[in-house]
Amino acid sequence: MVRPHTSAPPSLSRSVKPSARALLPFAAAARRPGAHAESQLLSALLAGRWAPGDALPPERDLAATLGVTRPTLREVLKKLDRDGFVTVRHGLPTRVNDVWTEGGLNVLTGLAAHGEIPKGFVKQLLEVREVLAPAYGREAVRHAPARVAAFLARSEALGSDAMEWTVFDGEVHHLLAVSSGNSVYTLILNGFRDLFARMAPLYFGRPQARKASREFYVALRAAALAGDEADAERVIRDAMTRSIELWRPLEGQLAKGGGRW
Repeated sequence: MVRPHTSAPPSLSRSVKPSARALLPFAAAARRPGAHAESQLLSALLAGRWAPGDALPPERDLAATLGVTRPTLREVLKKLDRDGFVTVRHGLPTRVNDVWTEGGLNVLTGLAAHGEIPKGFVKQLLEVREVLAPAYGREAVRHAPARVAAFLARSEALGSDAMEWTVFDGEVHHLLAVSSGNSVYTLILNGFRDLFARMAPLYFGRPQARKASREFYVALRAAALAGDEADAERVIRDAMTRSIELWRPLEGQLAKGGGRW
């Protein structure tokens, strides 16, 4: 249950209308110095300003550079330590990690928001989904075939807008993961979400990709209506393999854009 906001001084509470006062926490959150410092530091780490194994500047210097207090900087560093970007050591300099060997799923979120996509990385993500999706899709059809079939029926209304396809495809995989009954699938998929949202409009901008996905949704719906989890697993595996093939021509386009799109 969300409790009413009661921390505003009495004078502020009397002078601000209730509807306006309710917006104050959101406006304050948007200007938090810690969030700004985290964004700036994360961008610098992903851009390679410091190499793995390097020590970050002393707290006093780094806080001054980022325009925050040292306590605020420490909170930021704790979050980056949690996600595997750095290692905070009491009494010693903060060490920069190799995120590809020491990072967690939150690295993907940071990469989507602040980093360039390394060559071949999207293909690796698709290969991971090629392994996971048939498993969670099979379980989804086993546990909730009617729910899966009903949702996939909405694909008939899809047009040619790449963002529309991006949103729908994300919702399909999220539904399958949730319906599988294994929450770990959902947590892993959520870790990929921002990168897929960034990648998918380029993918779904191609008519071939939309055609392949439409065929996938139709075939998966048929398997769900039949309650055939084995066929659902096969359909999903074939579709994920096909998506990797369709992505290959886009790698060059991504490289020309410097890893961004």
